[in-house]
Amino acid sequence: MAQWPHGKEERGLAQNGSSVEQHAGRAKRKASPWIERLARAGYVAYGMVYVLVGVLALRAAFGGGGETTGQEGALRSILLAPLGRILLGLVAAGLVAYAVWRLFQGVQDPEDEGGNAKGVVRRLDHVLNGLFHAGLAFSAGLLALGSSGSGGSPDDWTATLMSQPLGRWLALVAGAVIFGAGLYQFYKAYKADFRDELKSHEMSRREEAWTTRSGRLGYAARGVVFGVIGVFLLQAALQADPQEARGLGGALETLARQPFGPYLLGLVAAGLVAYGAFMFVVARYRRIEPA
Repeated sequence: MAQWPHGKEERGLAQNGSSVEQHAGRAKRKASPWIERLARAGYVAYGMVYVLVGVLALRAAFGGGGETTGQEGALRSILLAPLGRILLGLVAAGLVAYAVWRLFQGVQDPEDEGGNAKGVVRRLDHVLNGLFHAGLAFSAGLLALGSSGSGGSPDDWTATLMSQPLGRWLALVAGAVIFGAGLYQFYKAYKADFRDELKSHEMSRREEAWTTRSGRLGYAARGVVFGVIGVFLLQAALQADPQEARGLGGALETLARQPFGPYLLGLVAAGLVAYGAFMFVVARYRRIEPA
């Protein structure tokens, strides 16, 4: 009998603990749809930017009066459309959503990528992607509000990096990482393991086939672009000349100047459009487990 109050207290604590766990579970379930909506809206905005970059590059490749450009240039092109500022504001909001989702992936690890070396690298990639697209969203927001929205050219960023202690070594490492990321894009295109992240059972066979083709072409195009950007950054570091650095637009211009340049640029541009279209599919069919 002397132990009865103690046992009752233990049961009370257990019930309280269970209540806390149930409350936390309800909170997670309540938060999950919002995270999922953010992620899916973000993939749409992300895909739209790639489609615009690819379309502008296609026009440049085949004499349509356009010019190759990077992400910020593609965002500027939205301003030329009817209600351009409103559309650009929506894209900016979508890019914010995408940045939040990527940061959530990196910090909270909702997909249980783990704490091993591979998992840490993937989570770091999520965080860096989130930060980059947060900056791109900020630029888009400034453009929508009528500001210049310029975040600086690649050679400006490279000059800033190289002015730091051990800056040339940091630029070399960054160039090697970007070049390695390009090789990884080719690996993704070959393996097509991006299909594992999609709800393929909800697709028709035709949808699944076209998704695989667009994903492979898109990742291969990104591999070319990343490789070119990485090589230029390595050159900038080795020659101590930040003006050698190139961004996405500069990489596409470089392709256009090669032998058979218009055809090469056209192929890569088509791949970037395909990657943007693939992101629309991802927005619809990706498995998302935010909580």
